[in-house]
Amino acid sequence: MDDLVLTLDEAAERLRISRWILYTLIHSNQLKTIKIGRRRLVPVDSLVECIDSLKAVA
Repeated sequence: MDDLVLTLDEAAERLRISRWILYTLIHSNQLKTIKIGRRRLVPVDSLVECIDSLKAVA
């Protein structure tokens, strides 16, 4: 089964960016996250949306 959500570290690794840049994307609402309990997770489809929106701007 493919992963539905990623931890912040996993998402940063998949995007090949630092955690600091990942947090910047989250705080600027370019990358959507969900919160389950105390954990913040990134849905895989949010990564695709983020990449698509960044490509549109470039």
